[in-house]
Amino acid sequence: MKANFLVSPLEVDDEPVLWEMLMHAAHESSVEAVKANPDLAQYVLEWGRAGDLGVIAKQDKAAVGAAWVRLWSAENQGYGYVSDDIPELAIAVVPRMRGQGIGTVLLSKILQLARPHFPAVCLSIRQDNPALRLYERTGFVKFAGSEVTNRAGGVSFTMLYRF
Repeated sequence: MKANFLVSPLEVDDEPVLWEMLMHAAHESSVEAVKANPDLAQYVLEWGRAGDLGVIAKQDKAAVGAAWVRLWSAENQGYGYVSDDIPELAIAVVPRMRGQGIGTVLLSKILQLARPHFPAVCLSIRQDNPALRLYERTGFVKFAGSEVTNRAGGVSFTMLYRF
């Protein structure tokens, strides 16, 4: 079943929603846990800086998903860092709304938004994440040599989508 939802650009004042979405994306139990982990918090802190782009999905005015990209540098890297000119994607759909096409639409919209600004988009993913198939269907490819042991003890790797 497909959900009815609207997608719009993320604004600076949507930062509280991003904390919730990052909690879901990072498989954390609370927003406080996300904020307490500097490696995670950097994906939202100071939202709206140069290079930040994103979209939000809402159903009945409530956020049900978001996708955003953020640039990193060699000195300040995200989990999926590739280079200073390639932003990393973060995406989440609230658990009760998964499997209804929201992630697919968010991914399509954020790639459309990023295309004029960047040569590519990267992401970090756990090897057992069901969204892996979506990324592969969309055209993301595994970045060679990027496998790492993640904070949950499993394996994560970086994927790259070139425009």
